Amino acid sequence: MKFEDLKDMYSKTQLVEGEEAYKTVSQILQDAKELHKKDFLRDKPNGDHEQSWRAFKGKNFERLIQHIITESIEALGMKVINGNKLERSKNLPLELRRVKRNLAIDYREFGLHLPDVDIVVYSPEDQGVIAVISSKVTLRERIAQTGYWKLKLLADQTTEHIKVYFITPDEDGTLTDTYLPKKGRAIVEIDLDGTYVLTEADLDQSGKVKLFEHFIEDFKQLIKK
Repeated sequence: MKFEDLKDMYSKTQLVEGEEAYKTVSQILQDAKELHKKDFLRDKPNGDHEQSWRAFKGKNFERLIQHIITESIEALGMKVINGNKLERSKNLPLELRRVKRNLAIDYREFGLHLPDVDIVVYSPEDQGVIAVISSKVTLRERIAQTGYWKLKLLADQTTEHIKVYFITPDEDGTLTDTYLPKKGRAIVEIDLDGTYVLTEADLDQSGKVKLFEHFIEDFKQLIKK
C-alpha cells in the first residue's frame, strides 16, 4: 500500500461522488487500512500492524489533503509546498529560501525556526506566505500546538498576516459533538482562522468551523483582500 494507491482510491470516489467526495475520506482510509494490513502481514506476519498503520495514515492523510487542494489553489495564482520539505530540505532554490525566511519565527538568541505545519501556501510573485495548514485525522493530534503557532505568528509584525487553518475528518467527534463543546472546539473557534471538516456527520457550522467544501471559496475571498 502506497500513497499513489490512496490517491487512486480518492480519484475513483470523485468519479462517483463529485465535489462531495471529501465526505468519504474516513471511509477511504478505512478501506485502505485493510489493503495496508494485507501487505504488512505478508512481509511481517508477527509485526505490529496498528503502529505501522497509524504512521502511514497520518503521513498520507496530510499528502492527500495537499493533493486535493493544490490544483484549486494554483488556479488562484498561488503555490503550495509541503511544510516538511521546507523544513528539512537542504539546498533549496532561492524562491523557497525566501518563503522559508518569510515564515520563520524569531526566537531572538535562539534563532529563527519554522512553525510545525503540513502545508504552506505562498505567492510566487514576492514569496510572501499567505497561509499555513495543519491536516490531522483528529483534533487531539495537534490542535493545541497549531493554536500555539498561530499566536507566535501573530506576535511578530512580519508574520502576523499569515492565516492558520486546520483540516480534519474529525474522527474523534470533537467538532460534531455539540452537546458539550470540547477544548478542541474552543481552540479552533478562538485561536485559529478556520477549520474545515471532511465529514458526512452533522456539523454545527460557524464562521470558524465549516464543511471542507467552503475552503476554496473562503480562500478566494482571502486572496481578494
